[in-house]
Amino acid sequence: MDSFRSKIIPVTTILAAVVVAWYVFAVVLNAPFQRDLDQRANETPGTAEFIGKTLSQPKPTLPAPHQVAVNFFENTFLRSVTSNRSLVYNAWVTLSSTLLGFAFGTALGIVIAVGIVHVATLDRSLMPWVIASQTIPILAVAPMIIVVLAAVGITGLIPKALISTYLSFFPVTVGMVKGLRSPELMHLDLMHTYNASRAQTFWKLRVPASVPFLFTSMKVAVAASLVGAIVGELPTGAVAGIGAKLLAGAYYSQSIDIWSALVAGSVVAALLVMVVGVAGRLVDRAMGGRPA
Repeated sequence: MDSFRSKIIPVTTILAAVVVAWYVFAVVLNAPFQRDLDQRANETPGTAEFIGKTLSQPKPTLPAPHQVAVNFFENTFLRSVTSNRSLVYNAWVTLSSTLLGFAFGTALGIVIAVGIVHVATLDRSLMPWVIASQTIPILAVAPMIIVVLAAVGITGLIPKALISTYLSFFPVTVGMVKGLRSPELMHLDLMHTYNASRAQTFWKLRVPASVPFLFTSMKVAVAASLVGAIVGELPTGAVAGIGAKLLAGAYYSQSIDIWSALVAGSVVAALLVMVVGVAGRLVDRAMGGRPA
């Protein structure tokens, strides 16, 4: 119970502080527009009434937490999941490209890491380019990927998945390189004493040692993959997906819809990271690891 309280109380305290700060900023940012409205209507509301109006504007500069919560609830639970306005439907569209890109990125990252660890030339020549690839802004890369693939007739899910792959392969590569190199020299010497081949050393020593590093990096990769999928929806003119909701909200000045879509994206990211974490614990337990 004490351990549970020690985890919950700090999180709850920070969450409450964020909500309070959010309300304060909402009042401050929405106040100028509300003041103009009151002047045009020749109204002089009291302080409490004025604050209430700033927190209930239909198109606020910064929506209040309760406005976002109501919009999120309505578009998640009160709309048909096949509706274009349903956050469940839009989250699924984004999730599909996220998972495909995550699978591609994880596979690519593992292959690159294995090559870097076993081929010295790749370590010296490829690793710097892997690192340099992440210095290019994804907003600059995404339109080029969309245009090039559209020119060869590839549209829809694949371009968005490739953008997710671009963001997700890097943490997996770095994590797996560190994991495959994590066995101590004493263990490697022991395998050499047993006359183990490079393949046997790889599968029986390096791979098991790299599993914790793999799942840790996959947590970062799956969140990055979601970001890539959302970014990939922006230049494609997509009509569905979290990115499409953000774009439509910005176009029509629907700030509440924008924030609701952001919350939906955060929920999806949290669930994906949680699933990867659970999978990592199950694999660790299956390999004989002790439960945390």
